[in-house]
Amino acid sequence: MPRTSARALALLLTLATPAFMRAQAQDPALAAPPSSAPLTLEECISRAMQKNFDLQIQGFSTEIAKESLNVANAEFDPSFTAAARRNLNQSAATTSRLDGTAASGPRSDNTTFSVGASEKIATGGTVSVTGNSTRVATNSANSTLNPAFGSSAGVSLSQPLLKNAGSTVARANIERNKLGVGIALLTYKSRVLAVIRDTEAAYYNLAYARENLIVKKRSFDLAQQLFSENKIRKSTGVATDLDVLTAEVGVANARRAVIQAEQAVRDREDGLYTLIGQFDFNVRPGAVQFGDYTEGSPSFDISYKLARDRSPDFLATQFQIQQYEIDARSAKRAALPGLNLDTGVGYSSTENSYGNAFSNLPEGNGYNWNVGLSVVVPWGLHADKARYRSAKLSLAQQQSRLAQLDQTLLVNVRTSVRAVETNISAVEIAAKATELSQKQYELQKARFDAGLSTSRLVLQAQDDLETARVNELQAKVSLRVALADLHRIDASSLDRYKVGLPD
Repeated sequence: MPRTSARALALLLTLATPAFMRAQAQDPALAAPPSSAPLTLEECISRAMQKNFDLQIQGFSTEIAKESLNVANAEFDPSFTAAARRNLNQSAATTSRLDGTAASGPRSDNTTFSVGASEKIATGGTVSVTGNSTRVATNSANSTLNPAFGSSAGVSLSQPLLKNAGSTVARANIERNKLGVGIALLTYKSRVLAVIRDTEAAYYNLAYARENLIVKKRSFDLAQQLFSENKIRKSTGVATDLDVLTAEVGVANARRAVIQAEQAVRDREDGLYTLIGQFDFNVRPGAVQFGDYTEGSPSFDISYKLARDRSPDFLATQFQIQQYEIDARSAKRAALPGLNLDTGVGYSSTENSYGNAFSNLPEGNGYNWNVGLSVVVPWGLHADKARYRSAKLSLAQQQSRLAQLDQTLLVNVRTSVRAVETNISAVEIAAKATELSQKQYELQKARFDAGLSTSRLVLQAQDDLETARVNELQAKVSLRVALADLHRIDASSLDRYKVGLPD
């Protein structure tokens, strides 16, 4: 193309561009998102910690585990009883002179008050304390004390000596539920780490989607300019109808790409809002951005040690092993013959008033004691022994699972570290490609200014530059997501974002 024709074409494109830009601004599919305050990643994570539904649901599970521990502790709370009873019995007629009645049949009027308390003790036994107060009245002439007031007090102990004896069995439920609370807290921690990782990924992907939308809009501008150029060239006889139609189809395809990119942006915005618990989806998030990564390659040894020391899944499995150990010890104790000791001692007194009955109780002549042993031995103890073997197998199974989890943890850390290292190199390569595209664009623009190139080649060079920039951003996003995965595995994201966990 002659130099004068190129300059004339450039002038026509310059004059035509504002009209196309106004058409673009009127197209709702190409409208820019409303401006608002910038949204930082730290703000997103802070909001997610407060409003994320998964964390709220898991928080309820933690509270339920704590209440289960309260229920287990209540097994050692004392139980109190109190009762009052009165009964009257009037016989129709006297049937024996020994009844001591003449005019009517024997009559008895009895009133009883009783109180008691019992408590489970650490050895697996139960201690009970009882007290009674009675009033007995009769119409019998043979009664030397009428009415007669009595009081009694006693202490009893029921203690297993073999089967289910000892604090190991008695406190097994409490210790299991203590570990259950720890497991629930670790599960909550695991959910927190997952939410942080997902929020990071959603934030970075939104940044990429918006940058990609900018590129698609610029490509749309380039397609419009090329379409205008071909129409001008056709009017001068340089281009054909096919050239114009091809450029027009290119405009339509570019517009479709813009619409799809806008949809991707809105989807990414909704995804981020879902994670951070945003209820007003009509308010679009502000600008999102992140800086360059400057920390260098992660250390496998450090990350693996952190993962073993802080990984919620690994620690929760260790707690589960402790629960199975408690079950095995309890099952071993339960596989013994049943031998129970029942013993007690009590005092009683009978006087002519409630006061005298109570005051004479410690020195009264009435007393009682008892002691007994009972043995229960199921034939062969087959069921109890089978339960013990099952408990040992479950423990061994969980220990194997821990070893498997350790191996999985090692592989995941190795994979994540390699992914970070690979993406660090990918970012460097993408940056070089962007630098090359920048220089190629500047060269092509300089040639166009000198009349040695065409607007088509300039527009293609600019399109290549924008694509290279998007590819570089995608490489940076992939690097950040790989880092987020690693920080979730070694639980270091809690320190990075200063996230506190419930006790």
